[in-house]
Amino acid sequence: MAISQRLVDTSREIKVLTSYSWQESYQAALLETDWTKMQDRLQTAESEIHQRRLVLSQDHGGTDEERVALVNAMSGLRVLRMNVASWLERQNLGGTLVRKPVQHEPHPFRPTFQSSPDKAS
Repeated sequence: MAISQRLVDTSREIKVLTSYSWQESYQAALLETDWTKMQDRLQTAESEIHQRRLVLSQDHGGTDEERVALVNAMSGLRVLRMNVASWLERQNLGGTLVRKPVQHEPHPFRPTFQSSPDKAS
């Protein structure tokens, strides 16, 4: 038996963690400890995630894993936004975050249906 055969365990699966372009801003929002900077972190992360979802909806690229990660990231940011609102309320700041208006495109994972003209019989 060769040395290389003894050192390789084929029963173990090696998982390589995939990194996505939007993850850095998402992680920055999750790891931010200064509540006064949180609004900017949240908006940046949400914007980058929204842009990536838009790209995926237009070119049908990406992987199922990334699509799931995007949905999970947006859920995490919603929870974080609620925590920030609670913190602001405790600070007597009204409990609201001022959000910059975002122009939303159609949801990238739901088909849009356009009515077609009726065919004459």
